[in-house]
Amino acid sequence: MKEYKIKPNDAGQRLDKYLFKAFPAMPGSLIYKYIRLGRVKVNGKKRAASDKLAAGDTLQLYINDELLERPDADSAYLRLRPQLDVVYEDAHILLADKPAGMLVHEDEHESVNTLINHIKAYLRQRGEWDPADAASFAPALCNRIDRNTGGIVIAAKTAESLRVMNEKIRAREISKYYLCLVHGVPAKRHAVLENRLSRDTEQRRVFVSGGGELSARLEYTVLDSRRGISLLECRLITGRTHQIRAQMAAAGHPLVGDTKYGTAALNVGLPFKFQALYSYRLAFDFKTPAGELEYLRGRSFEAPNVPFLNFFESLD
Repeated sequence: MKEYKIKPNDAGQRLDKYLFKAFPAMPGSLIYKYIRLGRVKVNGKKRAASDKLAAGDTLQLYINDELLERPDADSAYLRLRPQLDVVYEDAHILLADKPAGMLVHEDEHESVNTLINHIKAYLRQRGEWDPADAASFAPALCNRIDRNTGGIVIAAKTAESLRVMNEKIRAREISKYYLCLVHGVPAKRHAVLENRLSRDTEQRRVFVSGGGELSARLEYTVLDSRRGISLLECRLITGRTHQIRAQMAAAGHPLVGDTKYGTAALNVGLPFKFQALYSYRLAFDFKTPAGELEYLRGRSFEAPNVPFLNFFESLD
């Protein structure tokens, strides 16, 4: 028999869900069988799979040791010297300013130099996160930004803050503002673009199409125009992949530096490796209770430096 103490970041979840995450070597069929047979107990008592765990509970497992072995934790973050631009941080969340060119999560080409690994390394070195403190929780990102787009990404430090943030994002109670440079000068200085998007998974892009399966809406304001290039602020109303890039290109104003939705010819001679797009501001517009994140209601945060603004201001 082995005992495990339930830590705060593992509390609040169903018994079966905890076991799935904490002991991935144990098949799901056995998890439910052992719960049913009473070989899984909480505080010495047989419990149902749907029962919620509480901080301080003692889990007793009468199960063969080999099924309780945990594979080596992903140790990629241990090989990093964290390089992180922190816009804001408290005990519950961290707002990181991701540079263009960095992945948020690993993919088939990169497994170490990702934003989430830098955040894990940063929090571990500061003593704010220890993988041993929670069997089923690790710092996690609440939103994503494309590899070649820079800007603010929300990371949750606790399981409860992750739950609340995900709920607020789904309810559209967090406003996301982007700055971008586009070719040309839009006829309307302020407008809402509303389109249908179709996805092409092979090309990893979307297309504006009348019969598209996804609705996409964004609001833009032209802040300034210089020498055929305009600086826009865009507020996402929906959160679709490549939404700003595809919609602005369809409107006749592709983003500067964007050769996927624009053309290489438009960008000849311009000093841009990536599209000039930056998630520069987040506003927490909570309309419903936010639990332990209530203190964020009405607050907004901005990235201190948007790299392509220097180029735009030089266009006299």
